[in-house]
Amino acid sequence: MFTGIITAVGRIQTVENLGESAAHGKRLHIATPEGYLDDVALGDSIALNGACMTVTGLALEESIFTIEISAESLRLTAGLDQPGEVNLEKALRAADRLGGHIVSGHVDGIGTVSHFAPVGESHELRILAPAELGRYLAYKGSITVQGVSLTVNTVEDLPDGCEFSINLIAHTVEHTTLRLLRVGSAVNLEVDVIARYVARMLEPKAG
Repeated sequence: MFTGIITAVGRIQTVENLGESAAHGKRLHIATPEGYLDDVALGDSIALNGACMTVTGLALEESIFTIEISAESLRLTAGLDQPGEVNLEKALRAADRLGGHIVSGHVDGIGTVSHFAPVGESHELRILAPAELGRYLAYKGSITVQGVSLTVNTVEDLPDGCEFSINLIAHTVEHTTLRLLRVGSAVNLEVDVIARYVARMLEPKAG
């Protein structure tokens, strides 16, 4: 369980194939800021760009941890198959502040950035989400983008999906990988778990 409050930006340094076919996953080695792994143990959960992963190796002296990601997880996420910066969040402790919203670390779909530009001291980010996620998006509701807990400002259903907009403050842009986004960038999305349960309860019952 996570909150969508990014605790560090790491870097996927190397990517190793776990096999020769597309059915095999990959092993990632992720570098972190000095001291970030001091309270991390093998088997702990860390979210990478919003996707919950299990720590399978630690090199504390180098501030590097290792995860293994399956082919299925690679298929359902974006940006975890090659070197580059990633948003990191350690799993929530029971005594922690819930600064964002309840996040499971399970990616629901991949969106595409349709607009990203400064507006005053902030940035406006618009993302085209898969149509099936549109029912979970609402004005002032929560959405996780690349692991970051954000607030939805507008929602518009379109023929090719559901476009929503977000206002990003300067701090969020500077301290996450969202600063690297461009029009056409693929992003991991997780909808609000509360919206998911509400949608389920409102479904007509069989019979």
